[in-house]
Amino acid sequence: MAEGYATARPPVHTFVLDRVRKTLGERLNPRRALDVGCGAGLSTKPLVAVSEFCLGIEPMEAMLKFAPGVAPGARFIAGAAEAMPVRSHVFDLMTAAGSLNYVNLGRFFPEAVRVLAPGGFLVVYDFSAGRSFRSSEELDLWFGHFQARYPVPISEAIKLTPEILERLDSGFRLEDHEYFETGIRMTPEAYGAYMMTETNVALAVRGGALEADIRDWIRETLGPVFGGPEREVLFRGYFACMEPVHGPSSRHFQG
Repeated sequence: MAEGYATARPPVHTFVLDRVRKTLGERLNPRRALDVGCGAGLSTKPLVAVSEFCLGIEPMEAMLKFAPGVAPGARFIAGAAEAMPVRSHVFDLMTAAGSLNYVNLGRFFPEAVRVLAPGGFLVVYDFSAGRSFRSSEELDLWFGHFQARYPVPISEAIKLTPEILERLDSGFRLEDHEYFETGIRMTPEAYGAYMMTETNVALAVRGGALEADIRDWIRETLGPVFGGPEREVLFRGYFACMEPVHGPSSRHFQG
C-alpha cells in the first residue's frame, strides 16, 4: 500500500495547493511548511516549491520509506499529529490532507496552535476517490461494481467539512473555503493501479484474496469502460483555510 501511494495516486494535491494560493493571495507566503499525516509524501511534494523549508510528519513509518523519493527537498519524521516533535511557533503553513479524520481533534488543535507562527494558516483538505467521467456514468457504474465485489471496510473516520470545522470550538476561525472538482487524465492502466491502493482492496487481500486476481479483474473490466487510451477522471473535495484565534478559545477544544 505504501508503494502504491508513492507511485499510483493521482496528483490532486498540487491542484488544491494552487487553489489555496489563489484564495489567500499575498497572505500566504510560507518560509516553513509542515504537512501533517504526509503519508508517502504526495501531499508534501507541492509544498517544497512554495517554502524554504518543508517537513512531513507521518505516524506510519512504512509510508516514510518512499517519501524522500516522492518529495525531494523535503524532510520527514515519524510522529503523531497530537504530539508533533517540533518547536513552537515556527511554521507559517500547516496542511492536513485527509489525515485529521483519524486523529484526536481535542489534542491536535492545541498542538496546531502551538506549532504555527504568528500569521500562519492551517489548511485542511480532502477529496473522494475519483469515480466519474465528465460526460458519462460508465465509471460510476464500474466503481459501484468494484465496491460490491470488494466491500469497503467499516470506517472510524471522523466526518469533516468546512461547515463542521467552522462550528468546532477549536481555537481556529475559518478564513475561507472552497468545494472543488478537478479532472485528471488517466489511462486505464494508471486508474487500475490507483484502485489497487484503495482500502477495500487492502481489506480483500487481508481476507485471503490474491492481489493478482484483483488486478486481473480490474484490468479486464476497465478496458471497455475507458474505451480508449485515456479519459478524464473527476475528483471532488474541499479545502478549508483556518487561522488561529488568539484568546481563551485557542487553549481549549470542545468537540
